[in-house]
Amino acid sequence: MIIFDFEDGNGPVPAHQHENGGGWVANTACVEKDVFVSSNAKVYGDAQVFGKAQVFCKAKISDNASVYGNASVFDNAQVFGNAHVFGNARVYGDARVYGDARVYGDARVYGDACVFGNASVFDNAQVFGKAKISDNAQVFGNAHVYGDVRVCSNACVFGYVRVCSNACVFGYARVYGDAYVYDNAHVGGNARVYDNAQVYGDARVYGDVRVYGDVRVYGNVQVLDSAYQEKQHNVIVYEKLESETREKKESLIYQEYGIKIHLEDEKIKLKGIFGCH
Repeated sequence: MIIFDFEDGNGPVPAHQHENGGGWVANTACVEKDVFVSSNAKVYGDAQVFGKAQVFCKAKISDNASVYGNASVFDNAQVFGNAHVFGNARVYGDARVYGDARVYGDARVYGDACVFGNASVFDNAQVFGKAKISDNAQVFGNAHVYGDVRVCSNACVFGYVRVCSNACVFGYARVYGDAYVYDNAHVGGNARVYDNAQVYGDARVYGDVRVYGDVRVYGNVQVLDSAYQEKQHNVIVYEKLESETREKKESLIYQEYGIKIHLEDEKIKLKGIFGCH
């Protein structure tokens, strides 16, 4: 009996070299004959690889993971746990897909990115850099998520969105359309950021906030609770405005560089006039 040590802590186990590519496959794993497993790739545990999938370079598929369809896992990428990679998806670089995560469609996960928990990345979405997609989060459409970004909880990022740098999207937040969230910005709660809106700097957008149109929220701004940001011309919010709307019943007008911010009855309406940058 041929044995091989997959260096997973279980020591040498019965294994064989796959007929299409020569990669090592544990006898407990299921790899169809048409699958390509290159000489340095490994499939072990109870993993399954089938269809026209490819596993090459030094990629590893293990545990109860499944790779199928026309999917490819390569470079130093790993797919493990109960994760599924399928369709035309590509996982490569030093990326990790694990837990009960799903990567499918024409999605790309690469670099040092991690997709785990019950998270899903699909359609034409790309997740790369050191981005982490976790919990029940979804990234799809043509979204690009990269850098040290975290998308977690039940958040969704989709459309032509860009979320990058050290940004975080969490809770039940939705970022979509052509929106752009970056730097150290956080979008959480039930917030919605969409259209051409941008949230960046150290901005915080939480609660039931809606940020849309051509709105810009940046600096150390905090927009909280049941706030609505309505586009009228070009709206820009910035610097150190902190809005604790539940505690404020009186109307407040804050003016700087032609921008007026009205807080009244827990609602915020932003009426920009000159689009100062």
